Amino acid sequence: MKQLLLIRHGKSDWGNSHISDFERPLNARGLRNAPEMASRIVKKDLIPQLLVSSPAVRALTTAKHFAEVWNKPLQKIQEEPSIYEANVMALLNVVNNLSDKHDSVALFGHNPGLTEFANYLSNANIYNIPTCGTVLMEFPFEKWEQLSNHTGNLLAFDFPKSADED
Repeated sequence: MKQLLLIRHGKSDWGNSHISDFERPLNARGLRNAPEMASRIVKKDLIPQLLVSSPAVRALTTAKHFAEVWNKPLQKIQEEPSIYEANVMALLNVVNNLSDKHDSVALFGHNPGLTEFANYLSNANIYNIPTCGTVLMEFPFEKWEQLSNHTGNLLAFDFPKSADED
């Protein structure tokens, strides 16, 4: 079995119009939400073996916050440039090429690609993964290259404001 945890970056700061989209940092809410969402994963005992992130500042910063809560070395976060501004096929290519020695992987990225990817891979019908939202899917395969359209099962969909709805 393979488990894929998709994580959208935290809320970013739009305050400085001189910063490129790639360089945009997290805002205060994004910095608060990332450790909180990482802790929710810990409580469910679902910490992934490998963390793969877009190199964009907001995604990588989110990944680092998750790594800290999960006690993972920050230098072990694998940066994957093709995740930035990726469409479904680009994301599928990243996942299909993951090492099979890892059975659970967290992928930190961006919308709209992540939401479309979650719906493509699984039985999910998610309109939008909010910032710092997480989508956990499971696949009945031994090899990442076997993941494709609707081969996964949605196990969990969570986001910061979902705790307010309980």
